[in-house]
Amino acid sequence: MGWRMIGNPFGWIQQQLMTLLTGWGLSQAWAAAVLSLVGAVILATVLLVSTFFLIWAERKLLARMQDRLGPNRVGPWGVFQTVADLVKLLGKEIVTPAGVDRFIYYLAPLLVVMSVVGIWAVIPLAPGVQGTALDVGVLYVVAVGAIGELGILMAGYSSNNKYALLGAFRAVAQLVSYEVPMVLVLLVPTILAGSMNLEVIVQQQSPMWFVLVAPLACLIFLITSLAENGRAPFDLLEAESELVAGFNTEYSALAFGMFYVAEFLHAFTAGAVIATLFLGGWRGPGAETYPILGFVYFLAKTLVMWFLSLWVRGTVPRIRIDQMLAFNWKVLTPLALAVLTTTALADKLALELGGNRLLTNLGANLVVALVTLAALRAYARAQRSKEESQRIGGLVTAAPVSRHH
Repeated sequence: MGWRMIGNPFGWIQQQLMTLLTGWGLSQAWAAAVLSLVGAVILATVLLVSTFFLIWAERKLLARMQDRLGPNRVGPWGVFQTVADLVKLLGKEIVTPAGVDRFIYYLAPLLVVMSVVGIWAVIPLAPGVQGTALDVGVLYVVAVGAIGELGILMAGYSSNNKYALLGAFRAVAQLVSYEVPMVLVLLVPTILAGSMNLEVIVQQQSPMWFVLVAPLACLIFLITSLAENGRAPFDLLEAESELVAGFNTEYSALAFGMFYVAEFLHAFTAGAVIATLFLGGWRGPGAETYPILGFVYFLAKTLVMWFLSLWVRGTVPRIRIDQMLAFNWKVLTPLALAVLTTTALADKLALELGGNRLLTNLGANLVVALVTLAALRAYARAQRSKEESQRIGGLVTAAPVSRHH
């Protein structure tokens, strides 16, 4: 029993609780329902509490990347700085502007947080440890993630502030735009696994992860997840120099803090989704024998992707709104369509003709990458030539004027 409890604590705890509840007279169905409810509450609580660590770790890591100290006053190494921030937010008065739609105004931050936490309901954390095994798990991730966009629009619309409304419009324009290539590349692991069930997708990544089969799809999903979270270089949802504070301008105290929590937790959640879809999820040596190892593997992969998003945030400057939208519609969306089409064709050919699946898909990705780079190079040359012609034309026009004077 000792080894079983250590190797598979999730199953051991579930069995003990099931025995306890049935011993109290509950049926198997009611006991399972109670356990599901308790598991959901525990998972949501752990995620929200982990935000304290995520915020502190992100501040320290970004500070080191930018040659700063970061939090170093409140508690050892500044670990209680986030707690101090929470106490400050709780102590502040919640100021409700005149003319707001109160129900929508206060519902918006709840929806934004719920959209992030709700995604974890279908993510397999370890062998046999999953909130709900939906056959349309990938579709569920997209649908629940879209609730956050609705919450942002509701926040700007209900605030009775034109700057908040404009910020919400721009935020939704960004989020909806980058959701198009994200949904397209989400179909790639679905095609490779033959299922939308996230647990099946994890199981099918043996012996090779999907990042090896479809590296371009993984890269596009990473970029779009950064844009969906509004992180640098896509942090235009709250561009203070242009929008005051964006869609949440009129929020204060804990209501504003909930948007803050959703942003930091979303980065970690995006890492978990990438780890599940492209990095094998909980798969690893000994994971099926000892599920606790599967959880460790899953957490390690998630943290690696989370750190990568931090790395991009701390080193890449913000781009303009027109550059961001042009990059999505002129580069990412056509590239996502090309990746989806070539993956479907290459995988079908490999399975039908008995070819090497890895080499076939890698070859298709390489062809798409080379064609994309060639197209971008030709576009850059054309732009430079156009700018040079305009510059020379301006000099020729200005030359007679200077001689006249």
